[in-house]
Amino acid sequence: MDKPKKSVRRKTSGVTIDEVAALAGVSPMTVSRAINQGKVRDATRERVMRAVRELGYTPNLAASSLAAAQHTRIALIYTNPSGAYLRELLVGLLRVASNAAIQLVVDYWDDLDPAAERKAARALAGRVDGVILPPPLCESQPAVTELVRAGIPVVAIAPGHLGSAISCVRIDDLQAGKELAEHLIQQGHSRIGFIRGRNDLSASARRYDGFVSALQDAGLQVDPGLVQQGDYTYRSGLAAAEKLLSHRRPPTAIFASNDDMGAAAISVAHRRGLEVPRDLSVVGFDDTSAATTVWPELTTIHQPIASMADAAIDILLRAIRRKPDEARALTDHIMPHRLVVRDSVAQPPKR
Repeated sequence: MDKPKKSVRRKTSGVTIDEVAALAGVSPMTVSRAINQGKVRDATRERVMRAVRELGYTPNLAASSLAAAQHTRIALIYTNPSGAYLRELLVGLLRVASNAAIQLVVDYWDDLDPAAERKAARALAGRVDGVILPPPLCESQPAVTELVRAGIPVVAIAPGHLGSAISCVRIDDLQAGKELAEHLIQQGHSRIGFIRGRNDLSASARRYDGFVSALQDAGLQVDPGLVQQGDYTYRSGLAAAEKLLSHRRPPTAIFASNDDMGAAAISVAHRRGLEVPRDLSVVGFDDTSAATTVWPELTTIHQPIASMADAAIDILLRAIRRKPDEARALTDHIMPHRLVVRDSVAQPPKR
């Protein structure tokens, strides 16, 4: 009886990216960029894809993702005084960058003068494909000018006057500020202190304008003595709240332009023996972790910082992967905000 024949499995060796590169007359890196929609000329991409079809090359998906991560680099440049805001933004960017298989380059520019910012931007342009500028660098004219001149796509988060040169992702700060002030007015507050954000940021001005608009609509006057300057840091919030609560007629509520300064206002109130919100109502802005690590937790405006990071990367990737003959489209992407009511607001005390 004949023994059954063993099945013979034909040994094959897969086509490598080096073989595709050799046939197309380009480097393996160029093959990777062409396959992953990176920046290469149309004629080069066509030559690479012809070699891919001729050799029957099938890219390894894991390797393709790694190649994309190695060759698409997006930079986050920061010098943000609010640690809570930066954490929210960075977590969002890291999550999206991982899912999109890109490299995230994080760089810190500490109080650079305009000339130093221009120099840093020129150096950065040579090693990344796109840049995200959060506050306050979102309004750095020297940095933006150099990056745009170098052909690097830029997305600014919460910018003001640079929207005509670069794409941006933001919320409607004026409307959000108005809604937050209206919430205090609806609770019966008429003497409302305001802690401003940095003067060099348009978002600060828009939040204040929304506050003023709400007071005017309610027939209330803005008391200049109840407006104090901050810079979005906790420490500046302490100083501003001390001045507000030392006023001869202190406010019954404080509108802080971010959560860090709102948390500081609550701390000052506690130090003075005031109970929040029985004796003093306080609101913040951004809905960062600082809003929920104080007692009572802050009523605030939710700014979808992580989603803004997602949108910023999406805008950058579309700009980076566009065809060379396509015009670069600039985007002004406005994200929805919402009022988050917690326990830091009540009706004003009867005096």
